[in-house]
Amino acid sequence: MENQYINDQLLKKISEEQNVKVSQINAVLKLIEEGATVPFIARYRKEATGGLDEEQIRAIYQEWDYGQKLAERKEQVMRLIEEKGKLTEELKKEIIAANKLSEIEDIYRPYKEKRKTRATEAIKKGLEPLADYLLSFPESGDVEVEAAKYVTAEITEEAKKAGTVVENVEEALQGAMDIVAERVSDEAKYRKWIRALFHRTGEIATVVRDKTLDEKRVYEMYYDYQEPISTIKEHRVLAINRGEAEKVLRVSIVEEFERVMRFLRRNVITNENSVTVQYVEKAIEDAYKRLIKPSIEREIRAELKERAEDQAIKVFAENLKNYLLTPPMKGKVVLGVDPAYRTGCKLAVVDETGKVLDKGVIYPHQITKGEDVSEERIVKSTKTVLDFINKYKVEVIAIGNGTASRETESFIADLLKESGKNKEVNYIIVNEAGASVYSASDLAREEFPDYEVEERSAVSIARRLQDPLSELVKIDPKSIGVGQYQYDVSQSKLSTTLDNVVEDAVNSVGVNINSASVSLLQRVSGLNARFAKLIVNHRDENGMFKSRDDIKEIKGIGEKTLEQSIGFLRIPDGVEKLDMTAIHPESYEIANKILEKLGFTKDDIGTDELVKAVKKADKAKLREGLDVGEYTFNDILDAFVAPLRDPRDKFDKPILRSDVLQIEDLKEGMELQGTVRNVVDFGAFVDCGVKEDGLVHLSRMSKKYIKHPLDVVSVGQIVKVWVVSVDVAKGRVELSMIPPHEKA
Repeated sequence: MENQYINDQLLKKISEEQNVKVSQINAVLKLIEEGATVPFIARYRKEATGGLDEEQIRAIYQEWDYGQKLAERKEQVMRLIEEKGKLTEELKKEIIAANKLSEIEDIYRPYKEKRKTRATEAIKKGLEPLADYLLSFPESGDVEVEAAKYVTAEITEEAKKAGTVVENVEEALQGAMDIVAERVSDEAKYRKWIRALFHRTGEIATVVRDKTLDEKRVYEMYYDYQEPISTIKEHRVLAINRGEAEKVLRVSIVEEFERVMRFLRRNVITNENSVTVQYVEKAIEDAYKRLIKPSIEREIRAELKERAEDQAIKVFAENLKNYLLTPPMKGKVVLGVDPAYRTGCKLAVVDETGKVLDKGVIYPHQITKGEDVSEERIVKSTKTVLDFINKYKVEVIAIGNGTASRETESFIADLLKESGKNKEVNYIIVNEAGASVYSASDLAREEFPDYEVEERSAVSIARRLQDPLSELVKIDPKSIGVGQYQYDVSQSKLSTTLDNVVEDAVNSVGVNINSASVSLLQRVSGLNARFAKLIVNHRDENGMFKSRDDIKEIKGIGEKTLEQSIGFLRIPDGVEKLDMTAIHPESYEIANKILEKLGFTKDDIGTDELVKAVKKADKAKLREGLDVGEYTFNDILDAFVAPLRDPRDKFDKPILRSDVLQIEDLKEGMELQGTVRNVVDFGAFVDCGVKEDGLVHLSRMSKKYIKHPLDVVSVGQIVKVWVVSVDVAKGRVELSMIPPHEKA
């Protein structure tokens, strides 16, 4: 009965917090229980969920999962307290009303089996009645005389061994005060009040512990720092935690001590004129300093860390999503360059489909520090690159942004300028984060067994430009380098979130089953590495898939897997025209009926005539007599209009460059165009074509108040910026998105 009540309460709570109906929550939970994936539910079960998106579906499920764990713990705690015969109706209501695990643990604390504490030792010595005496607050009598009754009259070896000896009055009183302190500490309502006070008025304080461990003065602003718990920014929490872990900082929480003492005295001491007040006061202070404060401090630090982690993960996830959805540079022959000094720049030419045509190496830079690059080496390097451009009709050169990137950019820019006839060839700097991880992986070795690690990197850099999503799915999302403090957060939570982002990105774009790699296929709804390999093996043995029906022939892929994945697997040039769209085969019959009503056939999908007819159609009339929900109906019409619609089309195309810009060229007030490379809590880093990415601080993003940089910019976005200041020595550039003549 309680369980049903708790579940109903939970559904109501999720409904209010997520702003959805209980029926939508039940639909999501039922579908997940039946084995449906989040992308499948979001795309093909809109009628059941009322059109909820992936984020809402996951939020509902996560909250339900936490609520279930909470409900389980509530039942467990009620049972444990009942077994002790101490479960009252009032206590039961208090447990049922609790919203957090920490609240339940506070309620349960007094009934918990205690490990060895000062209070349990005192109880073993028989001092509990003395503690009761102190808390009875008598107005007269002699406390020491009362305490003397508990001193052991005859000390035996047996009593010593049993730990029941009380040697003197001081020991008796100390033991009684330890019991009082623990009782005060165990009172849930005291902890709740103190915790709330900490949240409202407490401050995080940091002082330097060891400057010598902070050579680069990374934590200098925190050497003597204080900020309210209620307003501290998440990225500062993570910076402070890292400084503490590296033993540079000492961290504490500063609270209104006297206010806490007044509250405890007021609630514990019932008679100010009692002879036991001074002892109880001592016990209260001990309870707070030794038991309550350290515990609440740990809790609050853990809460702050969790909140900061969630924010860092959220920012990383948003950046990753936008990076994965960078528009592909389709139909271009690309020369990928993995820059380096000593080992030379590795080159790889890939055709329009990503197939490697050739590879090579050039040495356009010094090999050892201070060495001049010989003219002969530059001439040879230039010839190699030009030969590749001319032989394979290279249209774009993709340069990795790692070591020697800008020197390589200068070399390429000069080469293109001097060769003159190659004006139609441009270059672009590509984020190579994670390329080295991929290049050394088993997957890369399997793909290019005879290549060196850097040669595989050059291929990866070229392909990242052609189809970022297909290439980036081969890499652990954590290595893609668009986060902030990603190594300071819960790695399991980060991995789960980033995996969800990759899954959503892949399924929102859809996958061409005839060209997709195992890495890409295994991210499709309902598929895993084993199923992806079965698909690729079938393709290798039997040739291209001609229709989605062919997938049913693969042994080992069952009905549920097919249902979840088939709508996301596209066949652009198949025998069934609907196979190139996002329409699920379960809706083909309806799709054909709609086409018939419009007076068209499948061959007309995507044509201007059908597009015009769909726009002109009376949708309500068109839907009459069809057994189809409104969401599915609208999705089918969208697919008729844009069968190969790609969500990446709405993102900014990467900027192609033909000339290089030095940091020395930048002047205050200069207007530039750049690409957002990373978004963090305090601003965004923008690549304007100089060696270091410039920082646009949050305060310089808009004249209006903005809460977070993500409200204004996203990774991959092309933005107009103005130079605020340049520090050539430190390689730092400050930028603004607000024109100089306008004030923030």
